[in-house]
Amino acid sequence: MSQFVQSIIYENGTVTILDQTRLPQEERYEVIQDLAQAIDAIKQLRVRGAPAISLFGGFILVQEAFRRTTGPLDEVKQELLTVSAQLLATRPTAVNLRNVLDELNQLIVSATTLAELAKRLEQKALALYEADAKTSRQIGIHALELFQSGDRVLTICNAGSIATAAYGTALAPFYLAKEQGIPLAVYASETRPLLQGARLTTWELQRAGIDVTLITDNMVAHTIKEKNITAIIVGADRITRNGDTANKIGTFQLALLARAFGIPFYVAAPLSTFDFTSLSGDEIEIEERATTEVTQFAGQVTAPAGVPVFNPAFDVTPHELITAIITELGVIEQPSVETIEQTLGLNTI
Repeated sequence: MSQFVQSIIYENGTVTILDQTRLPQEERYEVIQDLAQAIDAIKQLRVRGAPAISLFGGFILVQEAFRRTTGPLDEVKQELLTVSAQLLATRPTAVNLRNVLDELNQLIVSATTLAELAKRLEQKALALYEADAKTSRQIGIHALELFQSGDRVLTICNAGSIATAAYGTALAPFYLAKEQGIPLAVYASETRPLLQGARLTTWELQRAGIDVTLITDNMVAHTIKEKNITAIIVGADRITRNGDTANKIGTFQLALLARAFGIPFYVAAPLSTFDFTSLSGDEIEIEERATTEVTQFAGQVTAPAGVPVFNPAFDVTPHELITAIITELGVIEQPSVETIEQTLGLNTI
């Protein structure tokens, strides 16, 4: 069984996170003292990854509930719903956080005592954490069936164990391949602007003894050709009803390259990443980040003062470019409204 670094730890009403902005130089854990610190941790990407952020948000709501053990029940409920809304506002693109908070909000509304409120929230948040770990492994099992021994697979950003409760999503099959002695080689693009591929993916895969090679983002086409890349697999922050997928900026161009080279392009994500309220990627709000992430590098200015900057955090890959979406329930080939409904046994309309 693979050994994973826990990026989120919840014990007795206290939430602790692995500060992912300090990796790979330092493994430093941070105790979250209040809501403002929690919101800042999400915005600054000290905690990151759509599943992990959703679990973190759930535990923060629990922590806030245990800090409100006195007072009128209705007032406490409203305060916690306000906390939930503040947490949700930190990540408008990723849908996992909204899904978790929606579940916890229902418990808040239906609670009849303060003691019951906090305890029920805690039980639910812990259950969601355990479910995410199992979900990640199932995604890995289904994804590994799509690869063959000796495959060379390219990925972007970090969709690994530190972005979830355990195996990750896009990186899950590589952990399972390692467990089973199946040789797979991973090529990780550095992923500008925050280098989450370089800093995080290579760190956790190397730590696990998995064959990983780092490339820059503008080497992808050359690498696919020269290194005989056989597939591309990525994670997701939101998947709409028709299969359009929002993921870290740069993912769309990988899908276009996969089509040009005739290799499969896979998206690995749990059901909690699906947004069945949105028909297509046109409805996804794309976050933009600070201009300094582009005009500076490691604190050093690399662009002229005052130059305009466009710095979206995500892009949307049209479903037509996606070979398959891999979920805990199985593989959705040629994703569309119809194939998603058929595979998941759902009626999303």
